[in-house]
Amino acid sequence: MAKRQSTPKIKALVAGNWKMNGIGKQLGEVRKLASAINRKKPNADVMICPPATLLTRMAALKLKGVALGGQDCHADIEGAHTGDISAEMLKEAGAKAVIVGHSERRADYGESDKAVRAKVEAVHRAGMMAIICVGESLKQRRAGETLKIVKAQLRGSLPAVCIAKNTVIAYEPVWAIGSGLTPTIAQVEEVHSALRSALVRRFDDEGAKMRILYGGSVKPANANELMLVPNVNGALVGGASLTAKDFCGILEAYF
Repeated sequence: MAKRQSTPKIKALVAGNWKMNGIGKQLGEVRKLASAINRKKPNADVMICPPATLLTRMAALKLKGVALGGQDCHADIEGAHTGDISAEMLKEAGAKAVIVGHSERRADYGESDKAVRAKVEAVHRAGMMAIICVGESLKQRRAGETLKIVKAQLRGSLPAVCIAKNTVIAYEPVWAIGSGLTPTIAQVEEVHSALRSALVRRFDDEGAKMRILYGGSVKPANANELMLVPNVNGALVGGASLTAKDFCGILEAYF
C-alpha cells in the first residue's frame, strides 16, 4: 500500500476506459466498485468511461463515488454525422468528462492533433473535462523521439485556453497499451516531468495544477509503484477497469 500520494496538492484521478467492452450484465461490476469505494474512501477521484450504450444506464444507478465519462465525441454540436455523438449528448447522458486523442483513435481513424484539439474545444464548450491522451510508438521510443513526440502532441492538441478544472493529460506509451509491458519508473518520471514543464510554460499556474495520468498496462501489481512517481496524478486504466476486483486493486495505491 502506498504511504502517500506522490503529488499531494493535486487530487488524483483514476479513470477506467472500458473501450468497446461491456453489456448490461457488467453493470454489476460498477455496483461492486462503488460499494468498495464508499467503504474505503480512496484519496482519489474515480471515473468509469463505458461504451455509449451503457452511459445512461450507469448514470441511472446514481452510484456515489463513481463519476462517468465518454470515450470520444464529435467536434460539432449536431449535424449529419451518422454514428457520431456530440459532447452535449454525452453530457446529457450523464458524462462529466470525455477521453479525446486516445492512440487507438489517432491510429485507427487517423485523428490529427488539429482534430483532437477541436474535440477538446467541444468538450469544454459542453462544460465538461477533457482527458487528452498523448504517447509515442515503440519505433519512436527506440529512436529517442519520445519527448519530441509527446510535447508536439501536447502543443497541437490543446486549445489556447485550458484550466486545471477542465483539462487532464494522460500519457499512454502506445507500445505499452494492452501489451503487459510498461516503461521503467525512470522513463515514466522523465516524460511526466517534461509534460509538467510544458504545461507550466504554456498555462502558468493552471498548468502546475493540471492532472497528468499514466496509462498503459496499469494493473494491481504495478499501480503502487507507478502512482508514487512525481507528477503522476492518477491513472487511465484499460482492461483492468472491467472488473471491480482488478480496479480496486489499482485503487489500493490511494486507499
